[in-house]
Amino acid sequence: MVQSRPAVPKSRNLGGKGSSRWVVARPVAQFAAIGLAAVAIVGFATLVASRRIGEREAITDARTTTLIKAQGLVEPVVTDGLATRDPAAVAAVSDVVEHGVLDSSSLVRVKIWTADGTIVYSDESRLEGSNYRLGPDEVDALRSGVIKADVSDLSQPENRYEQPFGKLLEVYLPIRTPNGGRLLFEAYYRYDAVSAAGNRIWRSFAPVSIGALVVLELLQIPLAWSLARRLRQRQREREALLRRALEASDLERRRIATDLHDGVVQDLVGVALSLAGSARAEQGPTRASGVLDGAADAVRATITSLRSTLIDIYPPDLHEHGLGMSLADLVEGATSTELRVTLEAAQLRDPLPAAVVTLLYRAAREALRNVAAHAGATEVTVRAGSDSAGAWLEVRDDGVGFDPQIIETRAAAGHFGLKGLDGLVRDAGGTMLITSTEPGTTVRVEVPIR
Repeated sequence: MVQSRPAVPKSRNLGGKGSSRWVVARPVAQFAAIGLAAVAIVGFATLVASRRIGEREAITDARTTTLIKAQGLVEPVVTDGLATRDPAAVAAVSDVVEHGVLDSSSLVRVKIWTADGTIVYSDESRLEGSNYRLGPDEVDALRSGVIKADVSDLSQPENRYEQPFGKLLEVYLPIRTPNGGRLLFEAYYRYDAVSAAGNRIWRSFAPVSIGALVVLELLQIPLAWSLARRLRQRQREREALLRRALEASDLERRRIATDLHDGVVQDLVGVALSLAGSARAEQGPTRASGVLDGAADAVRATITSLRSTLIDIYPPDLHEHGLGMSLADLVEGATSTELRVTLEAAQLRDPLPAAVVTLLYRAAREALRNVAAHAGATEVTVRAGSDSAGAWLEVRDDGVGFDPQIIETRAAAGHFGLKGLDGLVRDAGGTMLITSTEPGTTVRVEVPIR
């Protein structure tokens, strides 16, 4: 099942200025909500990016600090005896490390390795003399002389004494002994200090970036409000033009119906009477009298057809007879050998307000016209009813159905039909629902009674 409400913008004058403001405020509120969501997304992205940048900067700082302390403080006191764990050589390095290298807030552990994986010095003395296999990166750093940094794997046995510190960043580089040998200097930094650097950068960038977005959002909201008001005004102007066009069409229908009834129909009635009189004046069943009788019958049939057309164009007694009788005349005129139309109006309580009668009659007429032109139906049921709150009309056929989106296409081509009718229904505070299936289409109109 396909359900569609033809998209003529609402233009009810029920809520006054308050309703109009709400129609404008709703899209502006949506715009503001989208803007706030964008600010949140950008803020989160800035947080992630700045933290990553901060971590990279902190790692770079740790590499620089390690280079300075390793080559500027430790290397000058390193002797060849350190490689063999000479007590005097170890003590000299220990004094420098404890008083000039370690920093309890960031750099918490120092290890010095030989190429075969022996720890010849550590501020954790229990590690000294232990031998572990160096990792590929450590071997590469020792051979190439580059500085490397990585998150420490605390599950490794050589790092078991660092576990109480939590996540650590280890930075390693080679240092030289006086005879040109290389030892691997390894420093361990608290990783929360690295994260703190990222947070500092975030706090530096966030106010600027998010503040700029918020200011931009605040500047755009008045512009969006102005644009929404202008758009709403243009919609009202288009709806007013459509209403005037439909009202002009209604007046033109009335004028054409009056002209035809007072002119052509009366002339044809006179011709029919003259032909009938001439036929009676002929003596006997002559050929001429038969021709005249046939012509009179044809004229009378034409008169009947014209009167049916006049009722379809504009029923002269619509408000005097009420909706029920007017619908009965409309249904009778729409019934043919190919199309059976029935009316169910037992729930209709006349009299109804003139505006409601006109609107529902127009809805029935438009729906029946579409059935005859496009549906290929054999049966149509017109139902109407009312109560103290409102009135409703439903036209259901057994035709081929259609895609309700075609209403927009036909409106764009200048055929306003159902689209224009929907605008009138909405202006009256009612609703029009088109339900199309395979087979069959139902048009239902509901209008409140004020």
